[in-house]
Amino acid sequence: MTDNERRPEDQVGGRVAGLLLAAGGGRRLGGRPKALLEHRGHLLVEHAVGALRAAGCARVHVVLGARAGDVRARAGLDGCVLVDNPDWEQGMGSSLRAGLGSLAGTGARAALVSLVDQPGIGAEAMARVCAGYRDETSLVSAAYAGRRGHPVLLGAAHWAGIAATATGDRGARAYLGEHEAQIALVECGDVARPYDIDTEADLVHLE
Repeated sequence: MTDNERRPEDQVGGRVAGLLLAAGGGRRLGGRPKALLEHRGHLLVEHAVGALRAAGCARVHVVLGARAGDVRARAGLDGCVLVDNPDWEQGMGSSLRAGLGSLAGTGARAALVSLVDQPGIGAEAMARVCAGYRDETSLVSAAYAGRRGHPVLLGAAHWAGIAATATGDRGARAYLGEHEAQIALVECGDVARPYDIDTEADLVHLE
């Protein structure tokens, strides 16, 4: 049986779910949720979902928070599982917990975690990290000049431990720091730019 003949759940894209964290309120952007910013004719949340799909993720879960109703109404997110995080103001950690929780029981064996405010990281970098998946114990991270960044692939065997330590805006940082030796780094600096859209000055990156 060839790769193209395999069932979706037997391919890497079927075992690795895309998990997009898109709940932030854009406090330093005057309260404009990052998911609703525009880039290249699309909302950032649409741009990020498209990149995850192009990278091979057959299932994409999107965690929403600030102005979730507006995001649902305005964004074209057909086929995505939309996860509401009522605790989004507590930081990225709460969104990561909500997203990983939403994947429980889906059959996904890993999550490729991406951030909505990093449009310079596209499908090619995501696909490289996704290709590092081996099994549910996998931990894979994009690297930029050797420095760990996003996206990150979190095998299901690690989800409970990550959820237990994901607080504030640290996300999986504490857990990954404790398991540094297990992380496979994939250099992506030649195909992606890991800037964040955090402040008004960062809006120059949007097209």
